[in-house]
Amino acid sequence: MSAPLIVLVGPMGVGKSTVGQLLADRLGVGYRDTDDDIVAVEGRSIADIFVDEGEPAFRAIEKRAVHTALAEHEGVLALGGGAVLDADTRALLTGQRVVYLSMDVEEAVKRTGLNAARPLLAVNPRKQWRELMEARRHLYEEVATAVVPTDGRTPEEVTEAALDALELKEA
Repeated sequence: MSAPLIVLVGPMGVGKSTVGQLLADRLGVGYRDTDDDIVAVEGRSIADIFVDEGEPAFRAIEKRAVHTALAEHEGVLALGGGAVLDADTRALLTGQRVVYLSMDVEEAVKRTGLNAARPLLAVNPRKQWRELMEARRHLYEEVATAVVPTDGRTPEEVTEAALDALELKEA
């Protein structure tokens, strides 16, 4: 069974996609994002899935996408912000190189604007973001091999810090 070289976890807007692509480029491997996989398979946006079917249905779709990607992908893999909520997913991440990209709420506001296009942040986004992080932070930390703070750092600086934390050398 194959396994990703690196798995990125963290909250929405932290830069998993940007840093993931940079890591893949630096390491000479492919990049994959499970949110992109979901959109491709479902033929609609994640926000639409939330609205049409609700969060439990989305989480079931997400779990399948994550488990498939973990089994198939050998490069850098970015998981959606809530993927760590699933205990089976967390178990599959055991023994993997997992980087938790962290940020505080002020950085989240700057990066995402905490906009309504993100379905879990539609009402009172600052409060909801804090609540999401309080519920998820320990799960991100539980699965992480390394924690890389992103606050005040460029994507390139975060990429470098992740490579250093994992002691990986570029291709």
